[in-house]
Amino acid sequence: MLAKKLVSILGLALASVVFAEAPREVPVIVDSIPHDQSHFTQGLFFDGKDLIETTGLYGKSGLYRRTLDGKVLDSTRLADRYFGEGSIAVGDDIFYLTWKANKAFIYDRRSFKQKGEFRIPTEGWGLTYWRSALLMSNGSSELLQFALGGFYVVGAIPVRDGDRPVNMLNELEVVGDTLYANIWQTDDIAVISLPSGRVVRYLNFSKKVEELRRKYPNMDVLNGIAYDGKNLWVTGKNWPWIYKLAQ
Repeated sequence: MLAKKLVSILGLALASVVFAEAPREVPVIVDSIPHDQSHFTQGLFFDGKDLIETTGLYGKSGLYRRTLDGKVLDSTRLADRYFGEGSIAVGDDIFYLTWKANKAFIYDRRSFKQKGEFRIPTEGWGLTYWRSALLMSNGSSELLQFALGGFYVVGAIPVRDGDRPVNMLNELEVVGDTLYANIWQTDDIAVISLPSGRVVRYLNFSKKVEELRRKYPNMDVLNGIAYDGKNLWVTGKNWPWIYKLAQ
């Protein structure tokens, strides 16, 4: 009887681990810089001391290089028929996804001149680079890995919180073997261990979002994560600020 009871208790404990939600933390904001509220942010990353941002919406999608004080140093626009999404720089190239066109564009990292394109098999959402491959989200719980050069899918990483798939993965940023991913339509950033795809915690921005919406009711969702080598910076679509987080 005791053995059966112990087995039952152990089973409940294991189930609670499997189905437990990863903890949520409220990040500490230590600084902020201005963000163009007309920018529907889809991708954000650092290139040296500059920030590179890609934006979305049909007729408004573009690629921008800007300083921390908000000065735009260079920019280019997508054709009006494309809805821009996430981006990342690798070597001399910047890769810039589109949403529903099954296409990604390649730009020269310095001149911002378009130099190529390649096909993607699903919608494009977020993009980063990890272990010699592009890592792309598409709104599902699965991250696709693309080989550089041929741009074919070489693998996929399912993202789980316990046994629960984590869907709506959007903008991405890699720091070592840790992936930070916006979850669309939430105030959370999932912190994911690679290559397992296990969510270890969430960064929750609900208090900051609530505070901002009272003053800026037309701003959209949290989206945009960049790492400067020491700190994470986050923003959102049509947000007035980019926030620097404590280490």
